[in-house]
Amino acid sequence: MPGFEWMGAEEKAEINQVLDQGFIFRYNFDGVRNNVWKAREMEAMLCERMQTQYAHLVSSGTAALSVAYHAMGVGAGDEVIVPTFTFVASVEALVAAGAIPVFADVDDTLGLNPASVESNITPRTKAINVVQMCGSMADMDAIMAIAKKHNLLVIEDACQAIGGSYKGKPLGSIGDAGCFSFDSVKTITCGEGGGIITNNETIYRNAHMYSDHGHDHIGNDRGAEGHPIMGLNYRISDLNAAMGVAQLRKLDDMVAVQRKNKAKLKSALSQFSEISFRRLSDPEGDQGSFLTFMLPTEARTVEINQKLKDAGVDGCFYWYANNWHYIKNWPQIQNMVGSAKLPIHLNDDLPDYTQLDTSASDAVMSRSISMLIKLNWTDAEDRKSTRLNSSHESP
Repeated sequence: MPGFEWMGAEEKAEINQVLDQGFIFRYNFDGVRNNVWKAREMEAMLCERMQTQYAHLVSSGTAALSVAYHAMGVGAGDEVIVPTFTFVASVEALVAAGAIPVFADVDDTLGLNPASVESNITPRTKAINVVQMCGSMADMDAIMAIAKKHNLLVIEDACQAIGGSYKGKPLGSIGDAGCFSFDSVKTITCGEGGGIITNNETIYRNAHMYSDHGHDHIGNDRGAEGHPIMGLNYRISDLNAAMGVAQLRKLDDMVAVQRKNKAKLKSALSQFSEISFRRLSDPEGDQGSFLTFMLPTEARTVEINQKLKDAGVDGCFYWYANNWHYIKNWPQIQNMVGSAKLPIHLNDDLPDYTQLDTSASDAVMSRSISMLIKLNWTDAEDRKSTRLNSSHESP
């Protein structure tokens, strides 16, 4: 990770096919595109690789979440359980849909704690947003059992975990709908792009219509298409999809290299007695894009994180202090600040997000450091990533 490390002739060939023979808009204009349909091609590849009936490409991972929520019927006043540790888009997309985020704690998988999920369910709960952070997964058996017990939808955000699996099922395919991001720093990249997968025909139909102003995409005359629902524009272009076609062909090789490099790094760090590692719900399904280790205290974690920076080790993330991924560092979310009045402001009993008790999540996140696993590591870089200080002493 990320896929841009392996961009080359294959991506150029796919993009040039669109430029030389096709048309960059993903829909219609059959007469001028010479049967070049890269979005369709990548969607078919996703269905095969992810073992789902349907796939639909959109313009970003955030767009995938927004479209999935609408396609699943999550909207005004619905509560959706989300983890305290995620990318901020998980919450932004919910708020844009008019729904109410309810934060549940994470455990040592870095995913949703099933006990916290169940304790946060109310009569208004509509769905659980499971976020498969840093290449691995939450305890999906327990979460899916809770969803079934309470008749809740599950949206599986696998934006950071494409290529991983849980007990043989590709991540993203376990819930009612799964979402991927194909931005510039994801495992596979379209430059910008995202995708939704599902086995539910209604969700798929709603997704492809909502992401294109409600077009039903029936027939070959765009101007004559019906519009059964309202929608917005979250379309991907065939240029972006062309890059994704080439990248998706490389996915399994990318994951194999990540896993190999991660195993080497984990073996080297295992010598340090203070270190423990993130719990993997299914070690064989770990995608391998990050190695997360934990230290005994917050103070020791801050110290080691600084040592890694001072040593020039690239790609280390102390998420607890990261303002992209942890609720404690999101004043705009805690105070629900937008450039205009938000739908969530119409709720009389809005939760006070400034008073969230995140102590259980803090106990995990304050002691965790994640190291990005690169595809093109040289032996020298590999050794550098395992050197916590110049004397090779215990950290």
